[in-house]
Amino acid sequence: MNLRNSWILLVFFIYSQVVFSQTWPNKPITLVVSYPAGGGADAVARSLSGPLGKALGTSVIVENKPGASGQIAASLVVKSNPDGYTLLLDASSYAVNPGLFKKLPYDASKDFKVLGMLALFPNVLLVNPNFPAKNVKELIAIAKNKPEELAYATSGNGSAQHMAGAMFEIKADIKMQGIPYKGGALAVNDVMAGQVPIMFGTIASTKPYVDAKKLNAFAVTSKKRSNVWPDVPTMAEAGVPAYEVYEWNAIFAPSGTPEPIVKKLSEAITIAMQSPEMKDRISQLGGEIYQGSVAEGNQFIQNQIQEWIKIIREKNIALN
Repeated sequence: MNLRNSWILLVFFIYSQVVFSQTWPNKPITLVVSYPAGGGADAVARSLSGPLGKALGTSVIVENKPGASGQIAASLVVKSNPDGYTLLLDASSYAVNPGLFKKLPYDASKDFKVLGMLALFPNVLLVNPNFPAKNVKELIAIAKNKPEELAYATSGNGSAQHMAGAMFEIKADIKMQGIPYKGGALAVNDVMAGQVPIMFGTIASTKPYVDAKKLNAFAVTSKKRSNVWPDVPTMAEAGVPAYEVYEWNAIFAPSGTPEPIVKKLSEAITIAMQSPEMKDRISQLGGEIYQGSVAEGNQFIQNQIQEWIKIIREKNIALN
């Protein structure tokens, strides 16, 4: 192929992409959620579908494809036609999976484009009210005196709560036992009953128990205090510097999606997230809307992947 023909093909390709983007979207968009209906990620997706559809001028259909820590949903989307009509809404497990699984059916760093980070949801360190420690420093002191005797409940090995606990061990220089349960509800019940003294949980799911004084909130894992609990210190304020953990939601598209479509989607997501209904919904869920750019959001996720790989290896975390 000569140079002239190559230029003609390049011009045609660019022209076709521009034309396609001008007529896009002309049918509904499917937003595949990696978690079951009724959970936090699902709540964000369903709240977002209206404002996002309005910003794009089409309907957004939420489709739940839970299982395998988000791998089922991600696999479906990565294999879909990269035309902007099939998107993935995933959570922080997206960044944990590369360290947790020896082999994934996709490359988390290469096979997707980040369209937008949506929101950050801090965890909270929760303790049974009868536990002798009354703050983080006292808890750490007890853990240091009894290495590997103190236990914390999780919703399963490799879960967000487990990872928050593993980072706490590393940053506080202590050794505890993570006790996996088949779901967060069972973990909460045992902590309230005193079977296990400690756990990490989301603000939205555990606030009723703290308000009812069935659990004590020692510290939030965000960089700044939560608007939900302004009197609860951050982990750094409580004596564990450089500790910052979030559960988060982001929207992804297959990496082959044309750049004009990616740009349209990213702009629409930004507009939708600034809508009053999304601001209220994220606040109700105990989170905050992500304020960085798409590029900053992508870097945040890549940093998360590397950080969790390091922690998983250091703590020798496995699924069984």
